[in-house]
This record gives sequence, structure tokens and C-alpha cells, in this order.
Amino acid sequence: MTPFFVMIKCRLGETYQVADAIAMAEFASEIYSTSGDMDLLVKIYIEEGEDIGRFINEKLHPIPGIQDTRTIITFKAF
Repeated sequence: MTPFFVMIKCRLGETYQVADAIAMAEFASEIYSTSGDMDLLVKIYIEEGEDIGRFINEKLHPIPGIQDTRTIITFKAF
């Protein structure tokens, strides 16, 4: 499994709805609310070799209330 993180900026007042929709979709292993420029931090695992960009485009971006995303690709856990 390949882990990666997505930081999500939500439309004003829609953070909880976005977090609920991500949780209901059952593809995130962890969802955190954050302070600062972004509203949510989501940890996702996909199968080795699966296209992260396609996954985000097809599974995450269609969720209503998401304004912007930043993806953090990880390489090794210490």
C-alpha cells in the first residue's frame, strides 16, 4: 500500500460536510481538521502502482464543498 496525504481547503462553512462525505466514501484512513490555510488533512492508502492523480481526480475532487487541494506524496516512514 502507498500512503499519501491531501490537505483540503473547503468553501466557507462546509468543512464538516466535506469531512462527512470523505468518511462516508470510506477511502480515507484518517481525517483531521486543521488550523491555518487549509481546513482538513486526509491520509489515504492506495494499492501499489495505482495512479494518485487519477485517484484524487475521480474520488476526491467530485465531493461538493472542496475548493482546493494540496497533495503530499510520502516515501518512507521512520
